[in-house]
Amino acid sequence: MPTYTFYNEDEDYQYEEFMAMAKLDEYKKNNPNIRQVFTPIAIAGDHIMGAGPKTDSGFNENMQRIGAAHPGSPLADKFGGSTMSHQEIKTRNAINKHAKKVERSGWSANKKPTK
Repeated sequence: MPTYTFYNEDEDYQYEEFMAMAKLDEYKKNNPNIRQVFTPIAIAGDHIMGAGPKTDSGFNENMQRIGAAHPGSPLADKFGGSTMSHQEIKTRNAINKHAKKVERSGWSANKKPTK
């Protein structure tokens, strides 16, 4: 049974009631000074990508195995094939990210400072 939030307009306070859905309409009909207050629902769990806990190594190994079976897929790009560990893939992605940044900014370790 769900918990509903109500507002009593006569006495100016908000409260919660635990009741069956079938009794909700009857309760609102018998109490005209009460109106239902809608509150956001609570989403529990880590099913939202990027919002939950980090994946464990067993999950990463399975993704690597699937990526190896499908070498041209985005999954293979993210988790790699059978020859690369997850740490090697993360390192490669970091290197590629910084290489692109260097290409955009033109920065180089071999550049001499301009005067």
